Amino acid sequence: MAEKTNSFIEANSSASESLGRIELAPEVLEVIIGIATSEVQGIAMTSGNFATGVAERFGKVMHGKGVKTNWVDNKLIIDVFCIAEDGQLIPKVAANVQKKIEEAVYHMTSIEVGEVNVHVTGIRSEVNSVTE
Repeated sequence: MAEKTNSFIEANSSASESLGRIELAPEVLEVIIGIATSEVQGIAMTSGNFATGVAERFGKVMHGKGVKTNWVDNKLIIDVFCIAEDGQLIPKVAANVQKKIEEAVYHMTSIEVGEVNVHVTGIRSEVNSVTE
């Protein structure tokens, strides 16, 4: 299993005012990204794995499901796996997801995103079934 590393955020203050380093757990980024994704009109849900599905059946909300983050050359690379709603223009919805994630991550952490890759893994129809 890949080990997750913490992100370091540089505060906008001068070095003489610095009180130390700020660490941000990868799970925090995943939650921010998951919430931003779910707020986009046309996205039914993010798609997780078996473990997140079991946890949600027991009532635990998994905001970070379907989200992967990776740092490459000091750039944050985000992969989001989601299910779109039936009847939506998928390229437009995916572009809205990219924009919403970029804004949310920057607004809450001051981290500039390198890439946001949106993977649409299914379509949810009005009868609440998922086609994959």
